[in-house]
Amino acid sequence: MTAVTKKPVNPVAHLSPDDIEEIGKRLDAIRQEVLGTRGERDSKYIRRVIKTQRYLELGSRAVLLGSIFPPAFVAGTVGLSVAKILDNMEIGHNILHGQWDWMRDPKIHSTTWEWDNVTPSDQWKHSHNELHHTYTNVIGKDNDLGYGIMRVDEDQPWHPFFMFQPVWNFINACFFEYGIAAYDLELGKNLKTPKDKRSAEFKANAAAVLAKIRKQATKDYVVHPILSLPTGSFLPTLAANFTANIVRNLWTHSVIMCGHFPEGVETFEKTSIEGETRGEWYLRQMLGSANISGSRALHMMSGNLSHQIEHHLFPDLPSNRYIEVAPQVRALFDEFGLNYHTAPMPKQVASAWHRFVRLSFPNGWLATTTKRNLPTQLVALYKISTADKRKRRAMLKLLERKARQEQPEYVAAA
Repeated sequence: MTAVTKKPVNPVAHLSPDDIEEIGKRLDAIRQEVLGTRGERDSKYIRRVIKTQRYLELGSRAVLLGSIFPPAFVAGTVGLSVAKILDNMEIGHNILHGQWDWMRDPKIHSTTWEWDNVTPSDQWKHSHNELHHTYTNVIGKDNDLGYGIMRVDEDQPWHPFFMFQPVWNFINACFFEYGIAAYDLELGKNLKTPKDKRSAEFKANAAAVLAKIRKQATKDYVVHPILSLPTGSFLPTLAANFTANIVRNLWTHSVIMCGHFPEGVETFEKTSIEGETRGEWYLRQMLGSANISGSRALHMMSGNLSHQIEHHLFPDLPSNRYIEVAPQVRALFDEFGLNYHTAPMPKQVASAWHRFVRLSFPNGWLATTTKRNLPTQLVALYKISTADKRKRRAMLKLLERKARQEQPEYVAAA
């Protein structure tokens, strides 16, 4: 990857300032057209999805009361998994973005909605809506770039810790809701701070997260299994709830990876957003996102984040409208010679995982490694990993210099 401004071929170099502002005006017009036509069909859509999700969850939990029987266990687990995905993706995520606030329904509003997730809504809205969507893919500003535990760009400094990031990523995927809760709390930074110096805000937020975890755990791992005791289904119901949560976490994590981390999604330097215009902000969203191609069922199950490009451009528009505006947005990409990054889900997931694995190694290590010199390269990697910070920096620079000498086309952090 590496930031757009450091690439030998800048994908936006052909655009003039007037071109960029024209893109902004055209996208503003698309957004305004949707805002002006929101109405009954949109409100019917979200109410129908919420009703379907609630009936599906209730029905699945009822079936699981008899989950000692394998068919009931399978049907209930699948239904509950789908219900949790819908609650998290198409309903919770989008309501908390304020996409349905215009309905003025106090029950379907970003200020009152609480979702089936261990992260309290208000904390998630701050880290996601206010920070991530403002500073999308800006290195050093957008903490969603790796969530503080993964290296997803060459411009991010390499540390031996990152060699294990494929493992961290898999664990994070399985328990994604807890990882997001820890991330929203900035848990790593705050735990390093002595208890008596931790802010009152952090303590209050941590207490809110623990309360939410207790509530979710009580519902899924205590109340529901206990209701299944009369049929001897306590353990199967417990297993079904655990499985449904894992499935929901894996799915959510995969969808988010597809929209943010495949090879070819661009990143930006902090200096590049100084004095950023509306058109430049739009352009950053266009280049810093990727879509998933697929069926309408896939779009709904992804919360329409299969249209991640459109979501980053218009985060407050009703999610059911993304499929309508996508052709207009793509036509704009084509008109101005920009790459509309879209591919089927398996390809996007594989691309994102490739990026995580590739960047778990220092810049230039893979480029200079062959089957013949692998033993020598492993020794060099060990020496880099065990060196002190000053010596490591020098060794990493030498490694990149070697990569550029051996492969003139090699590009990494400058």
